[in-house]
Amino acid sequence: MSRFFYLTFLRHLLQLNSQLICYIDIGCINIRAFRKPQIIHCMESQTVITLHSIIKRFPEGEGFFTALNNISLTICSGEFVGLVGPSGSGKTTLLNIIGSLDIPSEGDAVVMGQSISRLNAKESAHLRNKHIGFIFQSYNLLPVYSVFENIEFALLLQKIPANERRKAVMEALEWVGLTNKAKSRPAQLSGGECQRVAIARAMVKRPSVVLADEPSANLDAANSHNILQTMQKLNQELNTTFLFATHDEKVMQYMKRIIYLKDGVVEKDVSLL
Repeated sequence: MSRFFYLTFLRHLLQLNSQLICYIDIGCINIRAFRKPQIIHCMESQTVITLHSIIKRFPEGEGFFTALNNISLTICSGEFVGLVGPSGSGKTTLLNIIGSLDIPSEGDAVVMGQSISRLNAKESAHLRNKHIGFIFQSYNLLPVYSVFENIEFALLLQKIPANERRKAVMEALEWVGLTNKAKSRPAQLSGGECQRVAIARAMVKRPSVVLADEPSANLDAANSHNILQTMQKLNQELNTTFLFATHDEKVMQYMKRIIYLKDGVVEKDVSLL
């Protein structure tokens, strides 16, 4: 097959679908097609996260290291979004700002209508408790607590009555298929089960947004698949917005939108719908 054939094929492909971008590696004659990066818009009432020209610097020696450089994004309600990039690209830093665990050096992050930079410690805690769920790579379960108690802990902070807490916890365990593990300790669970408990803990308060930092990094392929299917189901049934930080290609296939980060800059923002 000649290169001319491939180039002709590429031209026809672009004519058929103007939303595609094709990349050709002439050396091995490799064609890959991606949708063009799109500017994501949503109605104001459906916007859960808006980032305006975010810059984040950290002290380094006698100067500063810029971890995020002029990031502007909008995330809509119900999106299933991957933040993709190598280690050091700024993924976790961006999640920390969105989760009100840190503030930008410049710019503004607005989450659920609230400007992160303008919140005091109490207001930040209230935003996290009410609207944001966290899923961590290392699970962060309390070893002396049972599965039930680990999940219930998120509701204790909201001073929810005991009978309502029990109902909510058992419902969350049912979502992740672990009602039979309610009395178990984390040490008695597999890695996949621990991560499912972490998902239930993040979801039990029915947050608007769930931030997941490398949620499949410590799991094998089968458990990663199960975990992502669970989160995909919750996204569809509860319209919860999920934002993942990952560099795992297996995770990307589940995403509806992928934001590529490199050296603290958005390289591409691709809708896969």
